[in-house]
Amino acid sequence: MAGNSKPRGAVRGSKKGPSSGSGGNNKRRLEGKGPTPKAEDRPYHAAAKRKKAAEKKDGKRGGTSSPRAAASPRGRSEKPKGEIVSGRNAVLEALRENVPATELIVARSIDVDDRVAESLKLALHHGLNIREVHRAEIENINANSQGIILAIKPYQYSSFQEIAEQANHPMMIIALDGVTDPRNLGAIVRSASAFGAAGVVMTERRAAAMTAAAWKSSAGAAARLRVAQVTNLARTIEDAQKLGCFVVGLDGEADVTLSEMKVAKEHLMIVVGSEGKGLSRLVREKCDLVVSIPIMASTESLNASVATSIAMFWVDEQRRKK
Repeated sequence: MAGNSKPRGAVRGSKKGPSSGSGGNNKRRLEGKGPTPKAEDRPYHAAAKRKKAAEKKDGKRGGTSSPRAAASPRGRSEKPKGEIVSGRNAVLEALRENVPATELIVARSIDVDDRVAESLKLALHHGLNIREVHRAEIENINANSQGIILAIKPYQYSSFQEIAEQANHPMMIIALDGVTDPRNLGAIVRSASAFGAAGVVMTERRAAAMTAAAWKSSAGAAARLRVAQVTNLARTIEDAQKLGCFVVGLDGEADVTLSEMKVAKEHLMIVVGSEGKGLSRLVREKCDLVVSIPIMASTESLNASVATSIAMFWVDEQRRKK
């Protein structure tokens, strides 16, 4: 019936009159909240998103970058300066040979076997800095590191003048014309030290350098013998000749044999050619004498370090004779 109907929107059981308040509880809950942040400082507000986009655009143009952009990417580590030796066997061998190093870098999650344990012990004995990094960082330096890297100090080369000034009399200097194998270089340095040479001279370009591999092959002789890099070997040969040196080149095809050389007791510079091509044309022309080492016909040639050792041994034997 019309008289029994209620107005639309009326709630059954509701009372007329003002509703009761919260008693101040809502006000107290807002105390200490501080002023409402600006729209641009609210992360999810459209104004904040516009501000962030503008800052990113300014950063690309050379403006001030945000702290997150200034930080280095995760998993990236600064690569050590100079040469690095990586891998458990290589690092351990370098430390055993006392190759000059700056620091040992080890992954935090590395499985410590006997090689790693000895490497850590040797690094502590040598007073090296040991740096522990995340595996992702060490793999960024070298993916095949096996979790361990040794940073090597740059080799300190001497000059030809320093070698000549420190030489004994009669002097013997070894010159390398394009030897590219660092193990051959290290072996030559070792033999040169054993047979009393004043030093080893080699070219800066297209030749092996005193790397960790060369240092290991020298068995520590690189710490005792001077090694020099020169820009022009032909000019250095001329400088040696001015000092009174006879320059003797080694070449397997030379007609004169080593035993026929009559100047062993004079000041000498022995020049050794590259592993494949031997002496270069210009260097060969600069030599005062070119000699060969007789070998069996079935053998094509001698290794560069072996030929140099034989030549130095023969010269040293002649000098020991009265």
